[in-house]
Amino acid sequence: MDPQARHATWELITQLRQAGVSVILTTHFMEEAERLCDHVAIIDHGQLVTAGTPAQLTGTVGQLRFRAEPGLDVDSLLTVLPAASAVKESPAGHYVIEVHGAVDPLLLAAVTAWCAERGVLANSIRVESRTLEDVFLELTGKELRA
Repeated sequence: MDPQARHATWELITQLRQAGVSVILTTHFMEEAERLCDHVAIIDHGQLVTAGTPAQLTGTVGQLRFRAEPGLDVDSLLTVLPAASAVKESPAGHYVIEVHGAVDPLLLAAVTAWCAERGVLANSIRVESRTLEDVFLELTGKELRA
């Protein structure tokens, strides 16, 4: 569908949901599922992998993403983050910090201070929540399939 038809279809589905009509939507577009669905089932190779509301599946994981020079010492960065946080660099120079709960101003300040102490300029800083696409890729694998 072209963008206009897709948006018209989304509006129709939204109206049907508001009227109490059940709609079964099959899509490969996780953003579409997250936006339109009350309940989501992720199926991989014909097998149900997980199911729940978009909020249940994405959980309460906040993400802070930034770009900087490749090869930063992410183990050192972990020491200034809340317990149970995770940091990864993928691809090179692209960093993702995951925390339980929302990203708060203190976390953002800690990360930028850590970078400043090392003379590193963090670019393109974004605060995000985990998406259904993130969940899908975590559960089914990131590699391209034949």
